[in-house]
Amino acid sequence: MRRAAIALVLTAAGLVPLLRYHPSTTTAAVAVTATTPTPGAAAPSTSSSSGSGTRTVTGSEVQTEFGPYQVQATFNGATITDVQLVITPSDRRSQLIASSAAPTLRQEALQAQSAKIDTVSGATATSEAYAQSLQAAIDAA
Repeated sequence: MRRAAIALVLTAAGLVPLLRYHPSTTTAAVAVTATTPTPGAAAPSTSSSSGSGTRTVTGSEVQTEFGPYQVQATFNGATITDVQLVITPSDRRSQLIASSAAPTLRQEALQAQSAKIDTVSGATATSEAYAQSLQAAIDAA
């Protein structure tokens, strides 16, 4: 009887983590967006241009499981001079993650002068959507 009770408790203890486990689909959601056009997604567009060769291009809106992300890149000739997040998800947690990851992502983009940037730990969806929208802006420029 005692062995049965111990076996039952251990089985229950082993099942609790399995039942609470929720696999992350962040990477899959972004990967699907990268290969499949999102209905209603904004196409990259040039926002402004000046006679000195400086222009601002808005990348495409990238949908993730947390919501949309979109960046705006400023170019001087072929050089990226600034990158800003212009659209982030509406929930507070995603906005907090995006606002804390944005300076690091901006610095990476300016150093790399491309969308091939490192992912910020804890902000994988934000990082991947940022890079994808930035690539669309670079392509449009």
